[in-house]
Amino acid sequence: MKHTGWRKPTPGLGVATQLAQAGERVSVPKSKAFVAVKRIGAHIGLKASDMMLLDTLGAFTQAQDWEEGRRPIVWASNAYLMEQTGFSLSALKRHARRLAEAGIIAFKDSPNGKRWGRRDADGVIVEAYGFDLSPLSARVEEFDQLHIELQAERELCQRLKRQITVSRRMIRAQIETALTGGFSGPWTHLADMFEGLLDKLPRRHTASEVLERLLAWFKDLQSLVDRAFLEETEVFEVVDNTAIATVEETEKTHNMNPTGVINEPHILTTKQLNPVISKSSENGNAAGVVPNSPPEEQIDSELEEWGAETRKKRGAAVDLQTVMQACPEFASWAHNMGGYLKDWGDLYRVAGQLRPMIGISEHAWHVAQDRLGKQVATAALVLVFEKHTSGEVASPGGYLRGMVEKAGAGELHLERSFYGRLSGQAA
Repeated sequence: MKHTGWRKPTPGLGVATQLAQAGERVSVPKSKAFVAVKRIGAHIGLKASDMMLLDTLGAFTQAQDWEEGRRPIVWASNAYLMEQTGFSLSALKRHARRLAEAGIIAFKDSPNGKRWGRRDADGVIVEAYGFDLSPLSARVEEFDQLHIELQAERELCQRLKRQITVSRRMIRAQIETALTGGFSGPWTHLADMFEGLLDKLPRRHTASEVLERLLAWFKDLQSLVDRAFLEETEVFEVVDNTAIATVEETEKTHNMNPTGVINEPHILTTKQLNPVISKSSENGNAAGVVPNSPPEEQIDSELEEWGAETRKKRGAAVDLQTVMQACPEFASWAHNMGGYLKDWGDLYRVAGQLRPMIGISEHAWHVAQDRLGKQVATAALVLVFEKHTSGEVASPGGYLRGMVEKAGAGELHLERSFYGRLSGQAA
């Protein structure tokens, strides 16, 4: 990389310059390039403030700048960028540097280090120095492939979590039945083993390799519990016919379609045993289906019934866990920014921070809160963010306004959207 004499070169900046040269040789629509980077931004370490600056730079470019043989170069002044983003000068430089080191933009510096440019009568850039967004064009295919891989990993993790939940529920039901029924056998030892496994359940996003190992452990324990339970119930059937009802109840539990997820608010221990159906941590989490799941109509029916129960208990259209699981792209950004979100207040705060990233104005956000209330407005914003980053919505601000209008007419049903997305993930 040629040193201009005023910016210290680094390997990252050198790679960004090479990517800019490659980006000049392809033609990629601006919208496609920005959707591609937003889908994987959190995974490659970009922060919401980085994306806000990138969106601001992108707004300065025109469609013809992204055609083959041209470069989308932005020469907006620091004052303009600071006004648009609300950044201080040091923050502006920091975020620009991070985007460049990540290979998202490149710096095309003039000999004196100043940004400037001009266009011809047709709006084509004739000469310009400033922020070069060409690396985005060069990396669209790379980002799309990464997104596919991340989606596959996410879906695998969801399947593994559902299978762990099935095994966990079966084990708990059998241990609780055995202990409360006075069964003899190694039930205290099995309960301790179960509690130890529960302590290993991850609270945050975990790689599929870890979940596969956990599932194998739960399956091994389930085999031990099944064997011990079968031996006990066979004895009880001979001695006391009333035990048959207990076995039948357990078999019903085996056939349940569980709706729990692995990252629940708290974990039951076998030192305080209660019927599994009474625990909100089992009933109140996001919906999931087991392998060999029932037909789609049954899934939708169960989701609808569960949603009605959640609304009755919590007084809200959907619960926090449902929102996060139905919107994995938003969840990825939210966890990257705020870590574990324990309540709606945390979600409201993070949603407000991510709002500028998708171009929703502060005025539109305030109107939504006034008309919908903070909690429903937050859920709506999360849904808009998810649909925009997945390429389903081109104008987030307009979409949010449309939701506000629907609410005014009594036609906004957010729960259907979230449960529908969950049903699609589970299919």
